Amino acid sequence: MSDCCAQPGLMSVEQALQRLLAKTPQPPEAITVNLTEALGCILAQDTVSQYDVPPADNSAMDGYCLRFEDFQEGKVFAVSQRIPAGAVPTDLEPGTVARIFTGAEVPNNADVVIMQENVTVTDDGIIINETDPELRQHIRPQGQDIEKGATVLAKGSRIRPQEMGLLASIGIDQVSVYRPLKVAVLSTGDEIIEPGNLLQKGQIFNSNRYTLTGLINTLGLQIMDLGIIPDDISATKDALTKAAEADVIITSGGVSVGEEDHVKNALDSLGEVELWKLAIKPGKPFTFGHVQGTPFLGLPGNPAAVFITFCILCRPWLLQAQGATDIQPTSVQARAGFSIKKTVIRQQYLQARLMNDEQGARVEIFPNQSSGILSSASWANAVAVVPANSLVAEGDQVNVIPFNSIL
Repeated sequence: MSDCCAQPGLMSVEQALQRLLAKTPQPPEAITVNLTEALGCILAQDTVSQYDVPPADNSAMDGYCLRFEDFQEGKVFAVSQRIPAGAVPTDLEPGTVARIFTGAEVPNNADVVIMQENVTVTDDGIIINETDPELRQHIRPQGQDIEKGATVLAKGSRIRPQEMGLLASIGIDQVSVYRPLKVAVLSTGDEIIEPGNLLQKGQIFNSNRYTLTGLINTLGLQIMDLGIIPDDISATKDALTKAAEADVIITSGGVSVGEEDHVKNALDSLGEVELWKLAIKPGKPFTFGHVQGTPFLGLPGNPAAVFITFCILCRPWLLQAQGATDIQPTSVQARAGFSIKKTVIRQQYLQARLMNDEQGARVEIFPNQSSGILSSASWANAVAVVPANSLVAEGDQVNVIPFNSIL
């Protein structure tokens, strides 16, 4: 899709993303953090295991281990040792079995485990009732999960709870990660007030501050909260100058073309505008530029547009600027449970609910897709993507981005 095919002066989402990602700075400096504090951080170097996991062959079952060559159905085997998890076994005596528990190290010589359900215990030992055991059955081999010297996680990997456990499994308690970016956040508008105050005529509560705080926190970044800035060019310049002390600036409101939208004018004065007005719905006034050298991401003022433009445009930019390599959300195909009967010249991101029925994945959309309706995002669990100038008939396959790949 070319820039001009949507509407003169509007850049396509695809090219905007390409331009944005080409403008990310180098990742911040590396720091060392305790593993317990690493959630959401980005690894600054490859992580190589110094151990095999598991470190030795171990039993996957409670049961009895023996030499495969000694197996004989109906024979009474003496129990020569008992091996709970954490114990160090001795070499297994030929012709005997060892009582062994799940996770316990398999002794030398033993190469098969019989489940306790397939054994009869007698006064003299045990009788194996299994007829045809397989060599090394129910044995987890040394290094089955991770081999010593293997790269477990690559530089640029984002640490989730499962990566925390994985790193712990190879004995790591501290990791080298990129310092979390400091993100300056400010809201603009004389009409907005903070929750907890008494709402007067002409006022609305500042939901954008809390939406952005939550979204930024999900990325593990630091927030420099500059609050609400009035619709005044001097105050806006002062706030952006202060915000330039952070690594990146994100604003909501003030980037449209109204007489009281001062953010873009202040940006023109203090830095430069590199992107403005995209072929995206909601979120056309999205702006990218720099304030005194600090990257600037300007979002519209409408709350649903803030949510969409952050997820689709800001999130991949922030992840790449933080040093992450996996930055794009996962999308799936689903059967449309809705129709679009009128074309729109911008690519649409519709608040949607993804579900499964007897025919597979199906997606419905919230009945009111206004950029001022934030309850749609709370109702939804996904975003349905409709390309510019496209119609959708019920039953068509559409592209869907689940929230669990964004949030």
